[in-house]
Amino acid sequence: MSCHRALLLAALVACLPFAPARAEAPAREEIEALIVPPYALGGELGEGVWRLSNSGGAAAGYAFRTAPLAPLPGFSGAPIDMLVTLDPSGGFIDAKLLTHNEPIFVSGLGEAPFRAFLEQYRGLSIDDNMVVGTPYGAGETGSALVHLDGVSKATASVRIAHETILAAALKVARERMRGIDTAPPARPDLNHDEPLDWAALAAQGLAARLAVTNAEVDARFEGTIWSHDDPQARAEPEAMFLDLWLVDLGPPAIARAALAPATLEELDRLREIAPHDEPLLLIEAGRHGLVGPDFVRNTAPELVSARQGGLPVALRDADIFVETAPGAPEGTAMILRADRRLGFDPAAEWVLDVRATREHGMLMPEIGATVFELPHVTPERFFERPEVVTPQTPAMAALAARAGDLGLLAVFLAALLAALGPGLRRAAAPGTLTPLRLGALTVTTGFVGWWGQGQLSVVTVLGGIRTAIEGRSFAFLLYDPFGLAVWGAAILGFVLWGRALFCGWLCPFGALQEFAHHAGRLLRLPQIRPSAAWDARLKLLKYLALAGLVLIAILAPEHVDTAAEIEPFKTAITTFFVREWYYVAYAAFWLLLGLVLFKGFCRYLCPLGAVMAIGGLLRGRDWIARREACGSPCQLCRVKCAYGAIEKTGGIDYSECFGCLDCVSIHDDPARCVPLVLDARRPGRPPPRPVAAE
Repeated sequence: MSCHRALLLAALVACLPFAPARAEAPAREEIEALIVPPYALGGELGEGVWRLSNSGGAAAGYAFRTAPLAPLPGFSGAPIDMLVTLDPSGGFIDAKLLTHNEPIFVSGLGEAPFRAFLEQYRGLSIDDNMVVGTPYGAGETGSALVHLDGVSKATASVRIAHETILAAALKVARERMRGIDTAPPARPDLNHDEPLDWAALAAQGLAARLAVTNAEVDARFEGTIWSHDDPQARAEPEAMFLDLWLVDLGPPAIARAALAPATLEELDRLREIAPHDEPLLLIEAGRHGLVGPDFVRNTAPELVSARQGGLPVALRDADIFVETAPGAPEGTAMILRADRRLGFDPAAEWVLDVRATREHGMLMPEIGATVFELPHVTPERFFERPEVVTPQTPAMAALAARAGDLGLLAVFLAALLAALGPGLRRAAAPGTLTPLRLGALTVTTGFVGWWGQGQLSVVTVLGGIRTAIEGRSFAFLLYDPFGLAVWGAAILGFVLWGRALFCGWLCPFGALQEFAHHAGRLLRLPQIRPSAAWDARLKLLKYLALAGLVLIAILAPEHVDTAAEIEPFKTAITTFFVREWYYVAYAAFWLLLGLVLFKGFCRYLCPLGAVMAIGGLLRGRDWIARREACGSPCQLCRVKCAYGAIEKTGGIDYSECFGCLDCVSIHDDPARCVPLVLDARRPGRPPPRPVAAE
């Protein structure tokens, strides 16, 4: 026993911290080759971000790698690295796979489904509420949510990829694309109506006014070289230099109150052409004016600008001849437009900045300027906001998607725990044990394995080690709630039964091997039973396999997924034998060997079994009852134990016990247990006393 514990602890030490190697960043040439025409890769901005240019060399957005910006760990423990290109409005141009170590794609399904998943981002926007999964039920949220088709058997991996893309894209939007608001802005409610005229607009603040006298402008330039460069201002100090009115024409009720019918028709045509534009009416009744002498229609005016939330708002001329409604101030009028897609929210306060300029000198005049601010907000009642459906977190979405399966799994686990706990002796009864065990293993194979994809793997363990070493989040485990529930049961089993719960009852590939053993017995095939010495030697191989995988994960992490193919689980359970022939041949070898050698892979080579044996050190009790006569003189349980988990002394080697309950069945059977049989032949003597069980 001490030798086994020493080996288990040695394997545990092999899993302790070492810094894993990292894959090198792709060269610029590799990135350039992935940029879709007519775009081209521009200058590098750092942190895996490049400018994107169009065929004319103008700025056209950004290209970026996701791994440096959002290093969310995948199931291998390493982040998924993708190349994403965004246009200036936050629309996805393309998303391509660079590198990853997701086990299901590396040598299971292949990368084609992963690449096809990423193609769905083209044409979407960071403003879209995207979720991975298929929409169910009525269309209540159909218009608000964009569903991305997942990949069967790899939903957890593509959820991680999706969150990686969004996290990286929003970081680029915040830090590089400062005109973008990722929340949908308000839009005019075309169905809202109320009786308004110009007087009502002014009284309610719907028409904002900025009034500046000549004296106020003079005060701004006082003490500068431009203080005497506007004689008219000094001659008429109380006259209006700037008398500016601002009206948001987006709401139809306000537009009808501010514009003449002919202009209103022009505005309606503009709405049809550019539905995302918010029209803004400016009326200047002072002498300042709205544009300079070099202004060109349909461009941005040079004397006025706007900002909201500290970010600039792009304005441009709507190129509409403006006639105002009766009662509106007389003056120069023009309609500007702001694009709501670029983050302008007309229902939130924003500021119009008006520049007042003066020139000093004749030949090469020096220009001085001061800015007057006109804050404005149109009440929320004139607008509607697109329904914002907050997507569930990936973990909650995965949980909701597997709710039914998790419920059935909970029932199965509860029944199994009850059978192995308070119902142990009834479960081990001679007439009950075999049908109970075969039934449970059928559920494990069909439901837990093939249907639920709950086959645990050493890959998760290695990924967890790398995540812990690098100090990253273990949140990737939440993307597979079904597998996490099986892990939870296995860990609970460590405390109660050692490795027996998972290895003996919850491992789908182990169940397949046990079925192969029963088939071999039915076919009357000769059985291979290694000697006790060779059995002990062969059982050490699984610890060597685990240590080797840990070293590969540390020294050559790019090869760990290939090395993890020592487990045939992915072939036999995850992909249901739909893989390359050599993987299928390898898995079939172990199952065919199981016809003549009882669970050879589980007993001798399984690295996950080594992990489970290490976890079994947490076991807090010896749960299999023994008697003083067990081992001396009785050796029946030891002879019958197909796992070789009973020592000559009669004690149980729990690091090798799979919880088949055969020894429990013998222990309680007066027809088979030697001490009970002998006692039955000696009337008057008390029955043998069970020991070493709690």
